[in-house]
Amino acid sequence: MPLALLALAIGAFGIGTTEFVIMGLLPQVAAEYGVSIPAAGLLVTGYALGVVIGAPLMSVLGTKISRKRMLMLLMALFVVGNVLSALAPTFGVMLAGRVVASLAHGAFFGIGSVVAAELVAPEKKAGAIAMMFTGLTVANVVGVPGGTFVGQAVGWRVTFLIVAALGVVGLLGIARLVPDLPRPEGVRLRHELAAFKNAQVLLAMAMTVLGFGGVFAAITYITPMMTEVAGYAEPSVTWLLVLFGLGMVLGNLIGGRYADRRLMPMLYVSLGALALVLGLFTVTAHHKVLAAVTVTLIGALGFATVPPLQKRVLDQALGAPTLASAVNIGAFNLGNALAAWLGGMVIAAGLGFTAPNWVGAVLAGSALVLAVVSAALERRSGPAGPVPDAPAGGAVAEPALAARG
Repeated sequence: MPLALLALAIGAFGIGTTEFVIMGLLPQVAAEYGVSIPAAGLLVTGYALGVVIGAPLMSVLGTKISRKRMLMLLMALFVVGNVLSALAPTFGVMLAGRVVASLAHGAFFGIGSVVAAELVAPEKKAGAIAMMFTGLTVANVVGVPGGTFVGQAVGWRVTFLIVAALGVVGLLGIARLVPDLPRPEGVRLRHELAAFKNAQVLLAMAMTVLGFGGVFAAITYITPMMTEVAGYAEPSVTWLLVLFGLGMVLGNLIGGRYADRRLMPMLYVSLGALALVLGLFTVTAHHKVLAAVTVTLIGALGFATVPPLQKRVLDQALGAPTLASAVNIGAFNLGNALAAWLGGMVIAAGLGFTAPNWVGAVLAGSALVLAVVSAALERRSGPAGPVPDAPAGGAVAEPALAARG
């Protein structure tokens, strides 16, 4: 495996860390700016909405310049956003920094997957993409808990400065190690947009919004839930996030293993179990051991939905999956934004810190209903065919392998 993949993995590690670390630092940020916990949850919502906007916008821009330059531009944007967050004098500036950093998220993973696949022989493409995505999974095991620990020990601003430094390392690594690959040829925007005429593509994206959104309804407010309800000391949240990250890694492996074999049954099981576990979390959150087990299960079941949901979109957008894939990454974050907002609303309404778990259960259950509807429609009309007028070559299904990493 070429060293260029390490540069991509470092970038993925930084992006994964900055996305999730805010959950462990929410009380500190809220206290510094004098805002409520639900108001501070807008830092999660704002980031997620930035990904929703940035994924298609940056992906379209990426067809105009070389992939290496686009990756460097995305990492530079990421660094600027995190520095702005670290130095923000007001909550509004902090929120703006989060949004700026988020604009790089979706396109980096989409373009990075294609670049990783082109750096190696055809029989090693899946391994190359998986190596890049290792940065994201490791971020949830090491980066997020480590960033939470640093933020609680010496201040949350230091955490964001460290993440920005990781972005600089990733940027320099891309500049030094990634070859100057030419921009893609033969792919037109109208081919990519044609995928969105397919109702199954839209249903799959709706499942993505609701399914993974269920995870964020609970996890966004994990710190106040575990300290105020379960009775954990604040530093213990670091280790709970490690468990959540380990669950995500395990879920990703399981979901990737079965996404090709039994995709829809995998979605039925993972979404149904996720809804059940989120509902039970309102009870288990009152017991330390059960709460820790439940956090791990939420990570595992939540991320077990990711490979089949991503592959579902790619399968239905056959022939022109690049933009659809990027938009689906945005859909994950749209679900995050919706869930964080709804979770904050039920807390603000006085329903308690465990109330977001019910929100998550309803969202995941709704995704399960859509999965059943989607399968029924597919049985009635048959599987999707190629997108009309799609080019034979160009950007095709390599990003699907990323979901199986």
